[in-house]
Amino acid sequence: MNTKNKPLFSEFSPVSKEQWMERVTVDLKGADFDRKLVWKNLTGIKIQPCYTIEDKITQLKNTGENSQTLVNYRTIAVTSVANGNKLALVAVQQGVNGLIFQLKETVPVAELLKGINLNEIAVSFKLKKDAVAFTKTLVAFAKEAKLKGFIDTGLISNYVTTGVFDDNEIDVIAELIKLVTYFPDFKVITISGTEYLDSGANQVQEIAYTLSSLVFLIEKLKEKDIAVQSIFDHLNVELAIGLEYFVEIGKFRAFNNLLAEVAAKYDVVDFCNTMTAKTSIWSKSVTDAETNLLRCTTEAMAAILGNVDGVLIDAYDREFKNPSDFSSRIAGNITTILREESYFGKVSNPVDGSYYIEEVSSKIAEKALELFKAIESDGGFYTAFENETIQQQIGEIRLQKLKLISQRRIPMVGINKYPNLMETVDKKLLSKGMTSNPKVLTPRRASLEIEAMRRVTEELVDQTNVRPIVQLASYGNLTMRKARAAFAYDFMGISGFDVHQEESFENANVAATESAKSEAHVVVICSSDEDYDATALEFINTFRKLNKDKVLLLAGAPKNMLELTEAGLDGVVNTRADILVTLSSIQEKIQKNFKSLEV
Repeated sequence: MNTKNKPLFSEFSPVSKEQWMERVTVDLKGADFDRKLVWKNLTGIKIQPCYTIEDKITQLKNTGENSQTLVNYRTIAVTSVANGNKLALVAVQQGVNGLIFQLKETVPVAELLKGINLNEIAVSFKLKKDAVAFTKTLVAFAKEAKLKGFIDTGLISNYVTTGVFDDNEIDVIAELIKLVTYFPDFKVITISGTEYLDSGANQVQEIAYTLSSLVFLIEKLKEKDIAVQSIFDHLNVELAIGLEYFVEIGKFRAFNNLLAEVAAKYDVVDFCNTMTAKTSIWSKSVTDAETNLLRCTTEAMAAILGNVDGVLIDAYDREFKNPSDFSSRIAGNITTILREESYFGKVSNPVDGSYYIEEVSSKIAEKALELFKAIESDGGFYTAFENETIQQQIGEIRLQKLKLISQRRIPMVGINKYPNLMETVDKKLLSKGMTSNPKVLTPRRASLEIEAMRRVTEELVDQTNVRPIVQLASYGNLTMRKARAAFAYDFMGISGFDVHQEESFENANVAATESAKSEAHVVVICSSDEDYDATALEFINTFRKLNKDKVLLLAGAPKNMLELTEAGLDGVVNTRADILVTLSSIQEKIQKNFKSLEV
């Protein structure tokens, strides 16, 4: 058959949504479609397993040409003008085309930017003070260049994290707008939404609160006789990038469309803002820290496909030490590889027109607009933050997220799943727990509570010079004991204990006898439900006759839990178990046992 010039897959007849649903219904064998196949995330959006042209999805307007002009940012912490310039030149040499200078004090602009081509490199500045004086010097220095980048005075960021709003900063921003009139690609109003996501908010909240803070700022600047058109033209928005890949893509696209809607309400139709995406603090880990590289990569991909103008990828070790030259370079290389080697910067956006992405984007936009309107109708951003409405709404989502993480229903590699048991972690790097002020937002890692639990183990090891040993005692059905031993190995490894590989025994009696006499501090019974029904009680009774102190657990969900607990079982590890509750209770018993030995 001559297939030349025939459309790809043209030999296959199209399948309707109805036909697909009929087939799925058969395959589910009576199981609930929504429970099995519909994904519900914490934004309240239900995401279907399949979308077709028949779904009549509302398509958002095309939001850009993706990463073909993407700015790959690196943060330069300026401790001295000489060191700042040196680090900047190294970054440029390594392929970075955007620099964000963090300035605590005013420095000579000419010395800081010496050797940097402002026509090719975007330069941005996070300023603590003297923003007007600094910008005057910058404008004078760059008068012959096509200055590109932004200034971030931290007006909204500082407010939501300290609770203090400085009205004088409005005058500063108004003056900055006047100073950069002839530099259309240099933005001096930065609105950040990173603090929301990094404090536990969902994507809908991040969009709604960011837009609401923008409206608040617009009204303040209008009082200073700044034209709304000028505000939008000098706007840079910074959003964090979270864990949910496709939802994050939709978030950026939804934000762009809602921003256009807000502008239209002010009779602004055509404007030239920029959007910068930053890898989140929330998603990063101290344990197995190299996995942060994978998170940064998928986060960067989501932002690029969401059509941002610039990406700031933090070094993977930034959360527990000053980034090394190596980690900084690797962070910069992620965007370069995506843009050059993965062809993100060489093609039109591949998700444009995707039914799935369009649906997710439009649903997020709908939910965010609904929340935005609710805030505005109740007095606006400032009122909502002062009466702690925003903090409480974020707090509710944060608690839900942390619960799901503790239940391992939100998997995070190296944190609550697949721990690196070969790794040794300095306890000083681990969190002691989280105490935050409910009146403000506190950006944080999602893993803090799990880190605090791990820290208890490391402190115990320091005190006793003994790392608690976990023995996986298996017997019976080969398939099930292997599966449950693998699950228990992963579950118990999160604690920082020395988890040994599965040890198989001939039967329950032998397993109980040998494990009771072993050097292990914790023993996990691993077998099948049928074996548990027949022999779990025998195992526990035999075990407790020989050893009353060891922690004894069972991998699974036995029917006669009350009977087994009364016989001496300390708990179970299964898919419904909360790792913080389970592992903390184990630590407490081990600590008591160690103290009794000392006495």
